[in-house]
Amino acid sequence: MMMQMLDAGGLPAVTDNIRTRDEDNPKGYYEFEPVKKTREDPSWVPTACGKVVKMVYRLLYDLPGGFEYRVVFMRRHMDEVLASQDKMLQRAGRQGGNATPEQMAALFRRELDKVDDWLQSQPHFSVMDVQYHEMIADPMPLCEALNTFLGGRLDVRQMAAVVDPSLYRNRS
Repeated sequence: MMMQMLDAGGLPAVTDNIRTRDEDNPKGYYEFEPVKKTREDPSWVPTACGKVVKMVYRLLYDLPGGFEYRVVFMRRHMDEVLASQDKMLQRAGRQGGNATPEQMAALFRRELDKVDDWLQSQPHFSVMDVQYHEMIADPMPLCEALNTFLGGRLDVRQMAAVVDPSLYRNRS
């Protein structure tokens, strides 16, 4: 949703369109495969300046120095994240590991705390947290805050129009 919002607002999205829309994400994924190999090959980073790139939090560590990064960190309730992942695995005919939901939640919380601490110590990263449920409930104030955080040139009405509450399927 956030990638779609930023793209609609006027911030070009870096995407390869390899992973197409499906039942889990009917509006598409906005992913860029080279992101997964940034540690080995960060050559894509200079071409992404002034654009938006989707990354999972674990890949932030791999971004090279010498650039200023603005990170919009989408936050969801942990039980919603785990339920969503479980449904995606089931649809794909795969099983998760042997960890209980409580163990997975604790692991994710530790990892998120670690990346939060790391981001705060990085002078070339600015971070804005966005609560998913708040964006669904009332997008305009958050779109305005995002616009300010990202330089003030985005169309906040177009951004807010992307928010589709019907896609909020895994609620806590």
